[in-house]
Amino acid sequence: MNNSVSIRDLSLSFGAVKVLQNMNLDIRDGEFLVLLGSSGCGKSTLLNCIAGLLEPTDGQIFIKGRNVTWEEPKDRGIGMVFQSYALYPQMTVEKNLSFGLRVAKVPKEDIQRRIARAADILQIQPLLKRKPAELSGGQRQRVAIGRALVRDVDVFLFDEPLSNLDAKLRSELRVEIKRLHHSLKNTMIYVTHDQIEALTLADRIAIMKSGVIQQLDDPVTIYNRPVNLFVAGFIGSPSMNFLHGELVEEGGRTVFKTHGVSFSLDGYEAEGALTPGRKVVLGVRPEHIHVDNHQAGAEMHDAVVDIEEPMGADNLLWLKHAGHTMSVRTGGAKRFAPGTKLQMSFDMSVASLFDAETEERI
Repeated sequence: MNNSVSIRDLSLSFGAVKVLQNMNLDIRDGEFLVLLGSSGCGKSTLLNCIAGLLEPTDGQIFIKGRNVTWEEPKDRGIGMVFQSYALYPQMTVEKNLSFGLRVAKVPKEDIQRRIARAADILQIQPLLKRKPAELSGGQRQRVAIGRALVRDVDVFLFDEPLSNLDAKLRSELRVEIKRLHHSLKNTMIYVTHDQIEALTLADRIAIMKSGVIQQLDDPVTIYNRPVNLFVAGFIGSPSMNFLHGELVEEGGRTVFKTHGVSFSLDGYEAEGALTPGRKVVLGVRPEHIHVDNHQAGAEMHDAVVDIEEPMGADNLLWLKHAGHTMSVRTGGAKRFAPGTKLQMSFDMSVASLFDAETEERI
């Protein structure tokens, strides 16, 4: 498969502060890639380098095989959607959509065709004669997306486009952006700190920390097989449960032991040696802990309900066990009062083990 965008040995520093560090990344034709991370991780900086709004300290950027490292943003064949809508308040929606095309002296008939196509795709035909002040936040963001869409480019860049919207609008526009990608099949690079956006939109997610990509993979793999402790803790809401302990040998097999309690590792697919004596962290997601569900062969452990949080379709329980407090997701039909004693088991086939020192998956 051909690459739409390639980044080679890219670094960027502001004085002594290294924002991007020797980054290499290939984004495939037609791929929806999400750059995910907390504030200050370098995700927007990387997007701005691709867009030509920042000049890298070192390295090169290729779009469709062409070296664009030193080209102007307008010459890179990209369309960009920002967090702020950046619409001209005195212009109608139609004039906002056509402004860049008119400056570039695109023929009038071509401008009308592109505006009609973008308005149809984004369902903003009734808004074309309005001005931005007459639009809701969601409508303004649709217009901002439309302005990128009329450029008829191969690569679209989104810099946290939904973060100014309320939860309901974010959810609706997320679906619209996914539908847009399915219909256009263009390459899209999308920056967000919202893991739900990343998991629902992406073909692949690049999780960043301190200017370095920690893991680049599809959402299912990142969620179920995080490569290190940082990725495991960053993805998932509520976060993965972490139990600190060590590997010990009991009865001729290696088990995980914490606060005097042993857990069988049957079903866990190790990527490295499970060596007795090794200090490790066991990670289990809330939905992979089962309570009062006595399945054949399941290893049950006693626990006590500390707090229950009803959430409608499901409940979140906070359990106390072996010196740890753990979050557990259960069905919404059954309630558990604080102080309730119950039994729980871990689904080790989807658990994660990390070396306590290196924090890498084992």
